[in-house]
Amino acid sequence: MKRIAVLGVAGTLLAGAVAAAPAASAARGGDVPGGSAEAAGVKIAAAKAAAKGVDWALCPTDWGFPAPIQCGYVTVPVNYAKPDGEQIKIAVDMIKNTGSETQRQGALVYNPGGPGGSGMRFPTRVTNKNPLWTKASTAYDFVGFDPRGVGHSAPISCMDPQEFVKGPKKDPVPDNEADKLFQRKLAKDYAKGCKERSGALLPYMTTANTVRDLDVIRAALHEKKLNYLGVSYGTYIGGVYATLFPTHVRRMIVDSIVDPSRKKIWYEANLDQDVAFQVRWDDWKAWVAKHDSTFHIGDTSAKVETAWRNLRATAKANPIGGKVGPAELLGFFQRAPYYDSAWIPVADAWSKYVAGDPQPLIDNAAPDMSDTKGNIAAENGNAVYTAVECTDAKWPTSWKKWDRDNTELHKKYPFLTWSNAWMNLPCATWGVPQQTPVKVETRKGLPRIMLINGTRDAATPYSGALSLHKRLKDSLLITEKGAGSHGVTGLVNPCINDRVDTYLLTGKLDKGDVTCAAHPQPEPTAAAAKQSRRALADVPAVH
Repeated sequence: MKRIAVLGVAGTLLAGAVAAAPAASAARGGDVPGGSAEAAGVKIAAAKAAAKGVDWALCPTDWGFPAPIQCGYVTVPVNYAKPDGEQIKIAVDMIKNTGSETQRQGALVYNPGGPGGSGMRFPTRVTNKNPLWTKASTAYDFVGFDPRGVGHSAPISCMDPQEFVKGPKKDPVPDNEADKLFQRKLAKDYAKGCKERSGALLPYMTTANTVRDLDVIRAALHEKKLNYLGVSYGTYIGGVYATLFPTHVRRMIVDSIVDPSRKKIWYEANLDQDVAFQVRWDDWKAWVAKHDSTFHIGDTSAKVETAWRNLRATAKANPIGGKVGPAELLGFFQRAPYYDSAWIPVADAWSKYVAGDPQPLIDNAAPDMSDTKGNIAAENGNAVYTAVECTDAKWPTSWKKWDRDNTELHKKYPFLTWSNAWMNLPCATWGVPQQTPVKVETRKGLPRIMLINGTRDAATPYSGALSLHKRLKDSLLITEKGAGSHGVTGLVNPCINDRVDTYLLTGKLDKGDVTCAAHPQPEPTAAAAKQSRRALADVPAVH
C-alpha cells in the first residue's frame, strides 16, 4: 500500500477474440461481493471488449508518453450487476515486445499499488531501457492502465486540489483533545466531500470491481489468459483476481504483499503498517548514524532520533521557510522507510539543513502550489485511496476504538501512527455502504504464481506475504532477508531478478520457497551525496 497525503496530515496500484470468464470461476456464493450477478456482468462486458479490442493510437501529448508507446481505452460498466447500464472508460497504454513475433508471449499488465496509483508509466521501462526488464520486454507487450477513478479513467475527487496540498498543515501528533477534535472534523468533512463530488461512482470503487475491470482489459487485449505484475496494493488486486478468475491466470508476480485476510482489510492492515514503519525508520536511523562522517546528524540511532524530534519541534514552532511544518517533514522523511533509493537524498537534505542551508529541505518537503497538474494528481490519488479502502470493507465507527488503538500504538511506534490514523479516519463516517472483502483462496485451475517480499518492508509487512502464501497453496515465496525497500522487483538483486526473468520467459519456478540475501545498502560516497537532489527526482513520491 502506498501512503498518500490526506486532510491535515502527511500520509502515507494477443491472438484473437476470447470468451469471457465462466461464471463458476467468478462467483462462489457469499464469498464474492455481489455474487453471480456481477459474474454474469463480467462475461457480458468481456465479450463486448473482446469484440471491440483496443483502438490503439499515439498517446495524447499532455499524457507524457511518446511513441512508440500507444494509448487507448477499454469500456467497462460502472456496476457489473447492470452491465448494460452506465459505462466508464479505462485508460490503457502499451508498447510492443522488442523481440520477434515468434518470441512474443502476450501482454504483461502492471499495477503499481495505491489504491490510487497509475500503472501508465510501465511501458517507459522499455523506452528508458531499464536493464532489469530487457529480457522480459523481448517476449511481452508492456501494458499499463489507470484503474477506475484514477487519472484518465473517470477520475474522482473529494476536495479542491489546491486546498488539498496547501500547507503547512497541522501537526498530526495531537497534543490534546482539541487537536483530536480538529482532525476528526477534517476527516468527517473529507468523507462528506467525497460523497458530494464523486457520489455516483463511490459505491463501485472497490478492489473487486477493479479486478473485474482487469479481466475486461484482458479480453480487450485478446488474451486468453492474464500475465500480471502487481506491486504493493497491486498484490491485493492480484490475489483477488486469482480467486475470482483462477483459470484466466497464465503468469502472475506479486511483489511487496498486502495481507489479504478479511480480518486485516483494511483497518488492522493499517495498524500493522505503523509497527513496520517504525522498524524500518529505526533501520534508516542506524544507517544515518553509521555514516555520521558524511551527514553529521548523530553518531548513534538515539542521537539521530533526538535530532528528528528537535527538527519536528522547530518546524512546529516556526515552519521552516514558512512552508514546512511537522506534517510536511513527515511526508518527505517517510520516503526513507519506503525506499532505499531515498536514504541518501533524504539524509543529505537534512544534513544541509543542519549545516545551515534549509533550502534543499524546503524544496523537497514544501507543497508546490504552482504545480496545478501535480496537485490534481495528488488529490485524485488520495481520493481513490480513501474511496477504495473505505468501500472495500467495514471500518470501526466508534471513535473510542480509534483513539484507544492509536494512542497505545503511538507509545511504542510514534513515527507514523497518528498520521496514518487521520488519513484513514474518513472511513469511520463513510457515506456509502461498505462491502465484505473477497475471501482470497486457491481455487481450481489456478497455476503456481510468484510471491516476493522483503522481511523488513514498512508499507507491506512480511507477515502479509506469509498470509497470501498460505492462501495460495502452491505459490512460490521468494524472501529477501534483511531488506525492506518497497517494490523488490525494481531493485538490483540477481537472486531475484534472474528468477523473475526465468519465470516470465519459461514459466519455470523453483520447487520450494527461496530465501535471497538482501541487496546492498546505499553507500553515501561524496559523489553520491552531491548528486542527491538529482537522485531524489527519481524516487517515487509519498505525498
